[in-house]
Amino acid sequence: MSGALLPVLPGPRRIVTSHDSEGKAIVSVDETVPSSVLMEGLDGLQTGTFWASTDGLPTNDNNCSEDGGARQVGDFGLIASNTTNFKYTDIGPGVSTPMHRTPSIDYNILIHGELILIIDDGTEKHLKNPGDVVIQKGTLHAWRNPGKEWTRWATVLVDAKPAVVNGQELGWLMEMDK
Repeated sequence: MSGALLPVLPGPRRIVTSHDSEGKAIVSVDETVPSSVLMEGLDGLQTGTFWASTDGLPTNDNNCSEDGGARQVGDFGLIASNTTNFKYTDIGPGVSTPMHRTPSIDYNILIHGELILIIDDGTEKHLKNPGDVVIQKGTLHAWRNPGKEWTRWATVLVDAKPAVVNGQELGWLMEMDK
C-alpha cells in the first residue's frame, strides 16, 4: 500500500463552547478537524485531535482560552503523564495497526465502518455497529479494518498507572515489526 492512500471520509466537525466576558455561553470554535499520518510507515492510518487536556485532573481548561485541539500530547500524539486526549482515527480497507499498549484507559467508539480488535492472546472481536464500544485497560492490542471502505473510530485516552501483572509493570509498547 502506498503512502498516497487518502482517506475517503470527510474530516469531522468540531464545535467548542466557552464563555464571553459576561459569562454567557458562546461558540469559540466551529471547524473541520483535519487528519494527519500518525507516524511514518503506517500507510492507511490517519488521526486527528478533537481536544487534549495537559494540565492534569481536574483540568483547568474551562478557564483557559488555549485551543486544546492544537496541543501535542506525548511522542506519538496519544498519551502522556497527567493528560487526557480525545482523538479520531481513520483506517483504510485491509489495514492493520501494529500491536501497541499505552499506560492509559482508552474509551473507543466505532463511528463508521467495521473494525476488528486483536489482543495479544489471539482473540479477535469484530465491531460492526456504529456506537460499539471497546474499553482498553492498558492491554496490548491492534486494530484491523476488515471492510472495503474506510473505518473511523473516536477514542478518549486518559492517563493511568500502568497495569501490573505478577509484579511486572506493563507500560508503553509499540511493536513496529509485527
